[in-house]
Amino acid sequence: MTHHEFVEAYRTGSIRVHIDHATAARYMSARLLLPLVILPVLGIGVALALVGWIWTGLALIGAATIAPMLIKRTAPHFIITQALQDRQFYDEVASTGLIEIVPTPGTIH
Repeated sequence: MTHHEFVEAYRTGSIRVHIDHATAARYMSARLLLPLVILPVLGIGVALALVGWIWTGLALIGAATIAPMLIKRTAPHFIITQALQDRQFYDEVASTGLIEIVPTPGTIH
């Protein structure tokens, strides 16, 4: 299915897109390099808390803890939205099997 066909079929409701939440979360984590970003942010938060900027450090630690959870939770929605907007992204996730296109019952394929 081409990107244009995918977009049209999704907008008309003739297909449903199924994305496994765990796979989408791993994909987004790898694509955004979350561990590589989160660990230094956590370290900066701890350092700030230790040098006296307790509330700023704790806020940074909290943000670094919550951000990956939010990103992973919203990963399927992001993937669908991005696939509808970007042909190259759609080709990538379709070829890897990250998105599963399911015809809506009662529609003609």
